[in-house]
This record gives sequence, C-alpha cells and structure tokens, in this order.
Amino acid sequence: MTVQPQPLPVPALPRGGVTAMLGKRARDWLPAVGVLVAGIGLWQGFVKGLGVQRFLLPAPSAIWTAFSGNQAQLWHEGWVTFQEAVGGFGIGCTAGIVFAVVVARWNLLGSALMPYAIAANAIPIIAFAPITNAWFDPLTKTSKMVIAAVLCFFPVFVNAVRGLRSVRPAQIELMRSYAVGELTVFRLVRVPTALPFLFTALRVASVLAMIGAIVSEYYGGSLDTLGANILQDASLFQFEKAWAEIMIASFLGLGFYLAVALLERIATRWQPRVEMVGA
Repeated sequence: MTVQPQPLPVPALPRGGVTAMLGKRARDWLPAVGVLVAGIGLWQGFVKGLGVQRFLLPAPSAIWTAFSGNQAQLWHEGWVTFQEAVGGFGIGCTAGIVFAVVVARWNLLGSALMPYAIAANAIPIIAFAPITNAWFDPLTKTSKMVIAAVLCFFPVFVNAVRGLRSVRPAQIELMRSYAVGELTVFRLVRVPTALPFLFTALRVASVLAMIGAIVSEYYGGSLDTLGANILQDASLFQFEKAWAEIMIASFLGLGFYLAVALLERIATRWQPRVEMVGA
C-alpha cells in the first residue's frame, strides 16, 4: 500500500492581496534602512569632524566618488568574483547535501565519518589557497571555487544531517505501518523536515562563499577580481577605491543572501525557521 503525499497548505494572503503583503515587507525594512542612513551620517561626521586620516578610514563621500568614477571596472571585478563564489557555493553545497544523505541513511557510516568532518572544519581552510593555486591554474576560477566550496561544505553537511535525523519517531512508525518503502519515507518525511535546517545553512554558506572567493584572490590569480584589486589598491594608497570594492563585495554578498532567503520563504513557508547548528 502506498501513501500519496497530501498538498501542503498555502498561507492566505493578507487583506489587500499582494500589494498589502509588499507594503508590510517594506515597513519591515524601514528600521534597517534608518539605521543604515544614520550610520553613514555618523561615519561622515566622525571622519570630517575629527580629521581622521584617509588611510585609516575614508569618508563615505570620498568612497562614493571613487565608486562613481570607476563603476564599470568595479562591477566587472565584482561579477568575476561573484561567479567564483556562486560556483564554489554550488559545488560545496551539493557535496554537503550528498554526503549528508549518505550519512543519514547509514548510521554506522555516519558515526565513522562525522568525527573526521568536524576535525576537517577546524583546519584554517584559507591557508590552502596557495596550495589550490598549485593544484589548479591560478589564472582560472577553479582554485577560488575550491576554497569557497570547502567553506560551504561543512555547515551544509552538518545541518542537513541534523535535519534529516530530526524526524519524530512517530512519523516513521506511521509510515512503516502502511508498509511504505524507505525511499518514500525519505521523500515525504525526512526531506520536508530537513528543509528549514538546510536553508539556514545555505544562507550562511552564501556569505562564506563570497568571503572564500575574495580572500583566495589575495594569493594570486587574475587581476580583474575584487580580492586582487583590494590588495593592490590598498598597497598603492588608493584607499577610497579599495573601500569602493569592499562596498561592491557587500552589495553582491547581500544580494546573494537575500536570493537564498527568498527561495527559503517560497520552499518552507509552511514551517518555522530554525537556528543553524554546528557552524
């Protein structure tokens, strides 16, 4: 006997439909926008009022001027780095999910591999950047993707395993009372339970991917990337341009994070969010 999946309930839209929902979302962001504007104003006043040297902290107005004068170059650098981050994110998260499925399916294998996964996470992964440049062509994106992938792997792996193992025993017993196979149990029970854990890890991994890509670029490679140009501009005392590149990295990282968060809302709107573990 097989059990057919039941359609998940879809939350009703608030009164006023999509417009009201978007208006509510906009109001939720107003405090954050206010803090951002106030922070930039305080930053500008602090630098100008105390005469802070530009090599310590440039004024936001100077950073904006550097950004405006180099937009095409900055966005090109950001796009190259973003490609490395997305590639590493995809590789690391895919590997983490695959390993998590294997470990969650076979407990003995999981008990044997989990200590090594935890030990590997304690290694400073960024220190491998010069080694990956030796393994792969440093002028290609591959070596940077490897570093980003390794940083993304562990949080996704640990949280996916936790989610797959968080199913209540009563649910498993109910499914087995209907003589449901393990594959169906996995698809209908374990995967939906694991989704909130997985997306929490994916949000963190999206930030780690950008960090890994940028820092790995410090160790050599193409010169049309954010990491290489931040290092070069800081060495040439072009601090405003270096901060403009940091601003581009922040925009791209935030956009990446929000894209994953939006996908999470679509895929798990029927479950509450959970906090990430093991990261």
